[in-house]
Amino acid sequence: MPVPDSFDHEIANLIETGRDFHRRGWSLGTSSNYSVVVSRDPLKLLMTGSGFDKGRLQPEQFLIVDEAAVASSKTVLKPSAEALLHTALAKQGAGAVLHTHSVAATVLSEHFLNDGVLRITGYEMLKGLSGITTHESEAVIEIYPNTQDIASLASVIESRLADATNPLRHGFFMAGHGLYTWGESLADARRQIEVLEFLFEVVTQKRLLTGSF
Repeated sequence: MPVPDSFDHEIANLIETGRDFHRRGWSLGTSSNYSVVVSRDPLKLLMTGSGFDKGRLQPEQFLIVDEAAVASSKTVLKPSAEALLHTALAKQGAGAVLHTHSVAATVLSEHFLNDGVLRITGYEMLKGLSGITTHESEAVIEIYPNTQDIASLASVIESRLADATNPLRHGFFMAGHGLYTWGESLADARRQIEVLEFLFEVVTQKRLLTGSF
């Protein structure tokens, strides 16, 4: 069963997102997955189906999933194996979730895995991230080992998001895999991706220039 026509606008925006991210090298081949929340009660997300080229997405390649990341109607499409990460983020308030596989994110997530985080400070572009108002702030991108146990990772992410004293913010890495980020809207999530990917490129180039890799 196709996604209802009432979601044509959201689908069009996600298709354009895929084309843009593919052009920038952040979502090549069939990598990446994107979602937007289309209902809060009950929770439902419009998602890219698994296995499709994000630079050539078509309207029939989207599906609706519930809070358990199960398709809400009969369809031949499959949600991403990582759909539970999207629903975990949505349960904690995200309105859109974007997952990308850029070269810089892949390299940095592996390089800093033993540290558990990538810390970035001192750059004006940091002010493009939600809640940051000065370049003197620090963005902390947590890094988790790549895993096939997505349910366990989703539980960890939910707990980190709900941490009252030091919640997970802005995004997180799956090591050697890619970046997850989110926002109140798709536009917010896209801004976060653009800012973070810029910063990842800066960190990568700086470390190459200084021989730190």
